[in-house]
Amino acid sequence: MKSLSGSVLAWLACFVAVQAQAQEQTIRVALARSIISVTTLAAIEKGYFKEQGIRLEIEDIDSSVDAMALLAQNRLQVLEGGISAGYFNALQKRLPIIIAADRVTTPVHHKFLVRADLKDRIRTAADLEGRTVASNGQGAVTSYEIGKLLETGGLTSKDVDIKILPFTQMGVAFANKAIDAALMISPWNVQVVEQGLAVAFADPDDYVKPGPLTIAVAFINTDWATQNPELVRKYMFAYMRGVRDYCQGYHGGRNRQELVNILVRSGTERRPEVLERYPWPARSPNGRASLQSLLDMQAWFGKAGLIQQQLPPDELVNYGHVDYAVERLGPFTVENKDSTLRGCR
Repeated sequence: MKSLSGSVLAWLACFVAVQAQAQEQTIRVALARSIISVTTLAAIEKGYFKEQGIRLEIEDIDSSVDAMALLAQNRLQVLEGGISAGYFNALQKRLPIIIAADRVTTPVHHKFLVRADLKDRIRTAADLEGRTVASNGQGAVTSYEIGKLLETGGLTSKDVDIKILPFTQMGVAFANKAIDAALMISPWNVQVVEQGLAVAFADPDDYVKPGPLTIAVAFINTDWATQNPELVRKYMFAYMRGVRDYCQGYHGGRNRQELVNILVRSGTERRPEVLERYPWPARSPNGRASLQSLLDMQAWFGKAGLIQQQLPPDELVNYGHVDYAVERLGPFTVENKDSTLRGCR
């Protein structure tokens, strides 16, 4: 009798588990993997999404440019990646996408680097005229950052030779003297300096105005969001719990090692020493991208001929979902009172 009772209980437990899984709603999310991705990865591992009845299907991408079409087709519901001219062009075509939350906002820890043997010949932005400058993509946010620097020297992107290279290949290009300068992200920008291949020339967080600078965001499909308002709210609540965890780790909170372990286990960064030595990008604990930064970026892409139309602020972002989540979570307070870091406040 006890054996039968045990079997029944086991069957019931299995049935409940299957039913719960069947009731979970799936959301497909694309990630451009970086340190900042631990926000979503930790929220999955710690069960924040599961508590909301959500199962995430993660798809890795190299850049948001390639995945924007999939988001517009609702083959993805959420896309976490960099801002590009492609986003503004998609809005102009009335495609169903919108920025719903920030992903990286000052300090972004990008650096404009100059080849080490040229440090005495390239002292100002004006000295870059005619030089070969590497960017990771035409119309990418790095194009904007390079363009803003050139403007400080009275130049435009047409006054330099832009070479498109992945960040992973820029160090080799410096070594081979195939490029004179580059806009690079962490940790590659720190590594090429440590290797003596380049020197730090300028920091976009300092020279890009207006600030703060937002370079990456979470995009959502608006058709999906309109049809599933409650699901989007649940998603954003779980997501913002992950954001708050990230910001505590960013400031050296008690959970920092936990986040490092998640990044290593997920294969996002297999070298824990990199995560300890190099700075992490910041983000807003309230999920709001810098609207002034987005407007300036749109204006710059327009001047560069990469987009044809300037849209009003209310068509660039929708903060409704993230504001709902922040209202539920309450104010953010940095746990480590000794932290003097900018960002994530």
